[in-house]
Amino acid sequence: MPTGLLLYSIGFVAALILALVMTPLIKKLAFKVGAIDKPNHRKVHTRIMPRLGGLAIYIAFVGAFLILQPFIPEGLLRPWDVNMINALLVGGTIIIILGALDDRFELSAKVKLLGQLLAACVVVFGFDIHINLVNVPFGESMQPIAEWIGIPLTLFWIVGVTNAINLIDGLDGLAAGVSGIAIATIAVMAAFMGYQPVILLSTLLLGGIIGFLVFNFHPAKIFMGDSGSLFLGFSLATLSMLGFKQVTIVSFVTPLLIIGVPLSDTFFAIVRRWVNKKPLFAPDKEHLHHRLQDLGFSHRRTVLIIWGVAAVFGLLAIFQSVVVQSTAANWITFAVICLLMFFLQIGAEVTGIVDKTRRPLINFLGRLGLRISKVNAQSRGK
Repeated sequence: MPTGLLLYSIGFVAALILALVMTPLIKKLAFKVGAIDKPNHRKVHTRIMPRLGGLAIYIAFVGAFLILQPFIPEGLLRPWDVNMINALLVGGTIIIILGALDDRFELSAKVKLLGQLLAACVVVFGFDIHINLVNVPFGESMQPIAEWIGIPLTLFWIVGVTNAINLIDGLDGLAAGVSGIAIATIAVMAAFMGYQPVILLSTLLLGGIIGFLVFNFHPAKIFMGDSGSLFLGFSLATLSMLGFKQVTIVSFVTPLLIIGVPLSDTFFAIVRRWVNKKPLFAPDKEHLHHRLQDLGFSHRRTVLIIWGVAAVFGLLAIFQSVVVQSTAANWITFAVICLLMFFLQIGAEVTGIVDKTRRPLINFLGRLGLRISKVNAQSRGK
């Protein structure tokens, strides 16, 4: 067995075991310190639940890395790779502290945003990691971009993705599963590109997530809380931003595909609130998982459907990254964008995620002789 594969396997198992051991302990700690989630009109659960589960994922990730560190072969990690890993660990530590405090004291949105900006600034200014190359469809090749563009773009990306994961954390196992699929996608892409540090980090994160999911899938025994959603969002933002060997957008589509589910849900939430003339940050019960449940899907089936959509996005991201160097890459990217826009609009109209009555594209297709029926809620059990 190759040294690299053995290393990743040991790391995955170590993170998995640590998560399995730590999650019940964190559950007890959450009850002890009062980091609990009480039911209300916006939430699906009907009983008091412990939060702080993200702390178990973080401990599993960091603990597994520390266990592996003495056995990492010399030359596997270059100075740039070590810098990247340190950026993720330091920034992630800030985020996990922020999330844990929110799980206990329910911080204001402004305080959380400032904490996320602090973590993003640590990555960008403390470790000099930011987007510096871009490749857009029909462009010539990788082109450098100025720091005054790359730095704000990186900060926006990290904070935006961090919050996107937080927004979809509404059902048992949903955010953890979607994040796990996205991280697995990044690991596969890194494997194709031969970038071992990203494979290592992704493998450790994946082990921690799967171990936590044992206790978080419906019916959940513990919630990941903001400590988990913010940490996973931050980790995804950092890893998906990396062009593996250089910080770059391999193709501007690829990173978007990796986290397509949370980003599209966030996009539709913004459109929905704008259309209905509500504050952009006003909470509601119209996210994708809410709409699927309103259509009659059970808790578990809703989660599995969204996991399936996330997997499709992941496969498209892998496909896009593989063909990005081919002569037909520009046309393939264009086709992927068109298909995604078409199916996202169809999905939005079927689920009513933006508006429950307006279905312009479906009505247009109907006039062409194509019929797309709305899901019959009565035919599916809750």
